[in-house]
Amino acid sequence: MKNILKRLYIKRPKNLKDIFQVYLKRIYKYFNSDLLFFYFLIGALINTTLVRFLTVKNYFEYKPILGDLTFLVIIGALSYLVRPKGRFTYFVIWSWIITLLCFINSVYYTFYSSFVSVSLISTSIFVLEVGDAVVQNVLNPLDAIYFVYPVVYYAVGRKKMRQKEYYRESKRNTYTRMLNTFMLGAALTTFFLINLTPLELGRLDKQWNREFLVSKFGLQTYHINDLIKSIQPKINSLFGYDQAVKLVKDFYEERQQITPTKNKYTDIFKGRNIIAIHAESIQSFAMNLKFNGLEVTPNLNALANEGIHFTNFYTQVSVGTSSDTEFTINTSLLPVSNGTVFVSYWNREFVTIPKLLSELGYYCFSMHGNNGTFWNRLVMHKEMGYHKFFHKTSFEIDETIGLGLSDKSFFRQAVSIINDIKTTQNKPFYATLIMLTNHTPFDEVEEYGDFPVDYKTTITNLYGLSEEVSYPYMEDTIMGRYLKSVHYADEAIGQFINDLDQAGLLENTVVIIYGDHDARLPRKDFERLYNYDYVIDDVMDEHDSRYKKVDYYQYELDRKVPFIIWTKDKKFKKKVDTVMGMYDVLPTLGNMFGFHNEYQLGHDIFSVKENVVVFPNSNWVTNKVYYNSQKEEYMLLKDEPLPQNYIDTYNEYADKILEVSNSIILYDLIRKEKTEDAFIEEIIR
Repeated sequence: MKNILKRLYIKRPKNLKDIFQVYLKRIYKYFNSDLLFFYFLIGALINTTLVRFLTVKNYFEYKPILGDLTFLVIIGALSYLVRPKGRFTYFVIWSWIITLLCFINSVYYTFYSSFVSVSLISTSIFVLEVGDAVVQNVLNPLDAIYFVYPVVYYAVGRKKMRQKEYYRESKRNTYTRMLNTFMLGAALTTFFLINLTPLELGRLDKQWNREFLVSKFGLQTYHINDLIKSIQPKINSLFGYDQAVKLVKDFYEERQQITPTKNKYTDIFKGRNIIAIHAESIQSFAMNLKFNGLEVTPNLNALANEGIHFTNFYTQVSVGTSSDTEFTINTSLLPVSNGTVFVSYWNREFVTIPKLLSELGYYCFSMHGNNGTFWNRLVMHKEMGYHKFFHKTSFEIDETIGLGLSDKSFFRQAVSIINDIKTTQNKPFYATLIMLTNHTPFDEVEEYGDFPVDYKTTITNLYGLSEEVSYPYMEDTIMGRYLKSVHYADEAIGQFINDLDQAGLLENTVVIIYGDHDARLPRKDFERLYNYDYVIDDVMDEHDSRYKKVDYYQYELDRKVPFIIWTKDKKFKKKVDTVMGMYDVLPTLGNMFGFHNEYQLGHDIFSVKENVVVFPNSNWVTNKVYYNSQKEEYMLLKDEPLPQNYIDTYNEYADKILEVSNSIILYDLIRKEKTEDAFIEEIIR
């Protein structure tokens, strides 16, 4: 230790220039004595920095660089425990691990606007079923840049290892070098931690917003924290349980005191059948579009105009996409911060719409034309309380589009199943039908039918005659193919409603239609959709007065999905513009059909003056504001001043909602509370 301190000791310099020169020489000597480590460090740091530059684009943050550097230095320190001949192999392996992490996260971010989690490995098999979507819509040629690092490192390292003098030098003072490197790592860690704010440390603990974590802590720190959080559910009984119980208990006790009870929609549909259509990837903006005078969704528009149309309805999915929607709508809880409920937490106890309706005498069943194992639905639908799940094996696969059975064939066959159940069960029913055709990658153009998404106009030619001219507009774009697919899905829904009517299944029945999540369409396609100029056959200039900017907030607002409640016998013709989320569906339907979930996070939309939708990444939206928690900024949605502490109040509420939901799922609190209540009742008896 004395020798180490002696080497680190620097005589008192004369000025700052001398200090800089002395330390610069020592740093140069330190890394020059082990160039394999230095090359590894620089290459890995460039790759992890590139991930941030190409995804969250925080170019001027030093904290994430410091966080990644700290991790890499510790990896380098541990290399001294390996024999000199094996250190090169050690660094090569780590260079590939880091490269693959960078590549996977970059690709994942393109599709999910988030970063991959260790707990999502169990769901990676589902990507194989949508492989075409990944290739067409997600893979970016620029992502290949990450692989330059391990290839160059291997070539340079092999050349360096052949130099005998370097090999001899690498065998000297390994213990001292290891200790020095650990000391450097400790110093960097200390400097890193003292530069973090309490808010940043709190976000690291909760891990709601992965973009924020990578932006502030770096990719490697995020993954270390993620690994710890992924292990936590396995050992949750060892810590946090009492605190979670208190948090959840206090939250619902406070809510019970302020929750309104009855309104004019209370029990309006009590005892009626329910047919819920889970509309794959249908977004609200498509309902407002016409091409050459033809609506993209004429059937949905008609149903929306006749029924109750919630025009400000937001999806609240995380990485579980469709399965997250099924979970949140049926439980009024939010997706978990790690993994997906359907795969990682299927064995928890939940209060769901099927269970609540079963208590009211309903027969509950679900249908899907895809494999029943996808998103673990075979298991989870039973756990949620559906009496029967009809999946791929229950249907004749007579027409396939995209991932499987076409929606038109699916709905046609579903009518007879519903009719049989109505006849044999002789009780009200709750049916959930999960659509499939309108699923990325939207490449079955011919099967979608003839619906041009071009721009047609009439011009007068040189001879004074009128002729129709067509300009491409949205043809040959992902958005264009998506809109053709949506038009097909709309036709399928329209035909389904007609078939139900012909079979007499709309009597005493409420039809519910909701989009499950957005389609992850490229932002550039929205730019073209809103700003196309047929004269130049391109997007108009940004300085044009007609130009509509599609920034982060506009893109997020365009991710809204439809939610429609419709009945044949009563034309409500009502539009509800109060902001609403998936977790508000259960309370709203519960008020209408006469059931209640004491663990619901959402609200009956007809009983609140102002609602807030909290997203799994801790962003939130009201009718006044869309808040971006990653950048800690917001956009006003109304031209009016905000009340004092408005942002702080909803930020605190969003954090609490997320923590309550996560605690219920992580610690299986509903099951444990029911067990305790049953035990107390037994004692009383």
